[in-house]
Amino acid sequence: MENVISKIENGSPLKHRVHIGDTLLAINGNRVHDVLDYKFFGYDPEVSVTVRTPEGVEHTVHVAKAEGQDLGLEFETYLMDRPRSCANNCVFCFIDQLPGGMRRTMYFKDDDARLSFLLGNYITMTNLSDREIQRICDLHISPINVSVHTTNPELRVKMLRNRNAGKCIDIMRRFADGGIKMNCQIVCCPGLNDGDELLRTMRELADMYPAVHSVSIVPVGLTKFREGLFELRPFTPEHSSETIDMVTEFGDECLKKFGTRLFFCSDEMYICANRELPEDEFYEEHTQLENGVGMIRLLEAEFKSALSLSEKPDGVPFSIACGTSVAPFFEKLVCTAHEKYDNIDGRVYAIENDFFGHSINVTGLITGGDLINQLKGKDLGERLFISQNMLRREEMDFLDDVLLEEASAALGVPIYPIEQDGFALWDAISGDALPELKIPVRNGEKEQFYKYNQNGG
Repeated sequence: MENVISKIENGSPLKHRVHIGDTLLAINGNRVHDVLDYKFFGYDPEVSVTVRTPEGVEHTVHVAKAEGQDLGLEFETYLMDRPRSCANNCVFCFIDQLPGGMRRTMYFKDDDARLSFLLGNYITMTNLSDREIQRICDLHISPINVSVHTTNPELRVKMLRNRNAGKCIDIMRRFADGGIKMNCQIVCCPGLNDGDELLRTMRELADMYPAVHSVSIVPVGLTKFREGLFELRPFTPEHSSETIDMVTEFGDECLKKFGTRLFFCSDEMYICANRELPEDEFYEEHTQLENGVGMIRLLEAEFKSALSLSEKPDGVPFSIACGTSVAPFFEKLVCTAHEKYDNIDGRVYAIENDFFGHSINVTGLITGGDLINQLKGKDLGERLFISQNMLRREEMDFLDDVLLEEASAALGVPIYPIEQDGFALWDAISGDALPELKIPVRNGEKEQFYKYNQNGG
């Protein structure tokens, strides 16, 4: 049962008063269905917690704590419930474009409002019941991240292939009336929700400001595994440029009216258009970083700030492996560092995505196999840096299940996963704060071991 307590933290106010194996039933008389109820009803400084022992005995414990302090309980599942799967069959769904034979979790389509609030996942809202919509408003679960794509009800039904998809704008207005803040994304598909349809969507979302807090416009990603799927075409440089101009012009209007641009194209759109990225200030609060909006400029600004405060680096030769779209930007950063310190000795390698297809050019979708195949025999220096986004943090493996230690062994060099942060990148390049590794690296006859500290990487 999902509400069964599996762990009690040492600092929990319920320590020694409830026990592992007990089932959490209610907090302050409110039945606990899932993690949202647990967090919301447990927020107050004085709470009454009702549990049932494995023997079936129910009892209530009264505790006092700091307001907002977590009760310190963990359960058999994070949500205390099963995650909600997606009820759509979107024409642009990336998961439908995956090859067979990958790990099972890769094919799970999440569309859970609770994970939207807790982890920042985006939801389409097509599987929300009226009770759940009302609970979001009543508990003031905010912000919510919404995959809008279009506010045209008929078009949204067509794109998501779900008869409930057309209710999106009505649900969003209900959230707006309830004071719920929404960050939105639009996966833009040429010939479907671009052009006039995109302009309509932006206008209707702007009408809900300030409840609609930010909106990203991201070009559709198309892999080589699209046989039998809805026919879509990729963005061209010309069409990307037209879309940027439209979004920028509308953003200018919003800036005058609201004091915020509200709408932002992803970095990928600018790269496809061969356009210079806006300056860092353009992106305001950087609300849409997870959608690749302003990520490159922020990384650049952080890196230059770190460089300005730095001391001379250790000069150990290094290499950086990244997607083809961002390779020129990393090359620019390495050159900037070399201009200040002549002992900087680094190379940037752009990895073509043979696994998913060359139209996929972002760093986070690089596989271990492509990394090994394209870097084997290259001059990698003594350190290879990759983005942490290429890996699952716990398992430390790539999308194709190649382990980080296997890639290190194959390439004969320690691989350091670096967070998407300019300061962390400079610390790694300079040797000032390398994450510690515990990965066997076979270099000829010699085997070296590096202690890996997950928090550092």
